This record gives sequence, C-alpha cells and structure tokens, in this order.
Amino acid sequence: MSLEAIKAAIPHREPFLLLDEIVEQSDDRIVCRKTFTGDEFWYRGHYPDFPLTPGVLLCEAAMQAGAVLLAKYAAQSSGGVPVATRMNNVKFKTMVRPGDTVILDVKLTEQMAGAFFMDAKVTVGGKTAVTFDFACKMAQPN
Repeated sequence: MSLEAIKAAIPHREPFLLLDEIVEQSDDRIVCRKTFTGDEFWYRGHYPDFPLTPGVLLCEAAMQAGAVLLAKYAAQSSGGVPVATRMNNVKFKTMVRPGDTVILDVKLTEQMAGAFFMDAKVTVGGKTAVTFDFACKMAQPN
C-alpha cells in the first residue's frame, strides 16, 4: 500500500514520517518498508564522518508501523491516536546507514483494557537491526 494509505491511517508527517510503504498487513501483523536516503536531517550530526541512523528512530519507525496496524481501533475510539506507553527488551544488533532499506515487522500480541501490546523486529539486508516489544494506548487529541 502507498504512502497515501499510511498518511490516511496515522497523523505523522514529514520530516518525522518514517514509513514509505506497507508491504503486508493482516488483523494482527504489519510489514512496512523505509529507505533512508542520507538526506535526512539527523545524518548531519549523527555522525558527520560516519553517518548512522539513530536506534531510537528505528524504534519510532516500528512504532509508527504499529500505529498503522492500530488505525482501525483508532477509528473505533472516536479518532484517538496511538501513544506509546512503554518499550521493553530493546536490542540493537546491526547498524543502519544512509541508503539502507529497513523492513519493519510488527505483531499485535495482546489487547487488554484499552492497551495494545506489540512485538517489533527491524531488519536491514536480511540481518536483524533492532528487536523490542512495546505498548500503547489510544489518546484523544485536544
């Protein structure tokens, strides 16, 4: 699915929209793709002589994929937006550099009392870059 479908599902916008395409989606799983061009603003300072994609932004990209997965629940909650409430078991394994394309695989593992629990895996070139689990809830924008 296209970038337009992503923008219809979540409120994130450039320069902080970290998804390019939805590759696959079911009721409890989403796979998205993001290519880092090297023109992103953070590479000027992280690090100028050895540019790396900050790990926290890889986590953010995966959580944005999770937000797309939860879009149907947001519609059911009168326009609520998913807001992260925690991240656990974060493991950074492989660096992501300018020009790399990452695959973001997010699974909804449990829904309980308005909380959504998900597992995320980010890969680059077939290698695991980041794994973690996270939770979020729907918040009403004011």
